[in-house]
Amino acid sequence: MMNLKTLMITSASALALVAGSAQADGRLGLDRVDAVLERAQTFGFTHYEEIEANGRDVVEVEGWLDDEWYADVRLSLNSDETLREERKRLVTGAWGMTDDDVRQAFAAASAEDMTEFESLQIDEAGHIEIEGRGQNGRELEITTRQGQDGVVAVERD
Repeated sequence: MMNLKTLMITSASALALVAGSAQADGRLGLDRVDAVLERAQTFGFTHYEEIEANGRDVVEVEGWLDDEWYADVRLSLNSDETLREERKRLVTGAWGMTDDDVRQAFAAASAEDMTEFESLQIDEAGHIEIEGRGQNGRELEITTRQGQDGVVAVERD
């Protein structure tokens, strides 16, 4: 009976460590923004709808390659490797954030103490939402507006 109890406690502890480790790997430091944008530009992105950290060196990018082609790709930041790629031809035309919009949004998030991001996305109204963590490890959700300096809202968990 004692061995089963010890095994259960050990298993639960190991699972918690793995879960915490996986969660930590789903963020990138704001200092990696230029690397993300450079890699996305090399792939061909002109406008971004969403950028999501999938690990310390992997990002998923959704957006436009031109006025017709929309792409959802997973990119390695350590190589030129494309880990996954989906493209769709759409008639809506390119929209979303430019490189400058992304940098401006991350600058606003940094001013609110965000040091790591999990995701950044824009809606059709131009609201940009950035989820991440501050230097103290607290979760942050920052909302900005495309083309405007500063933040609209900050949620701290």
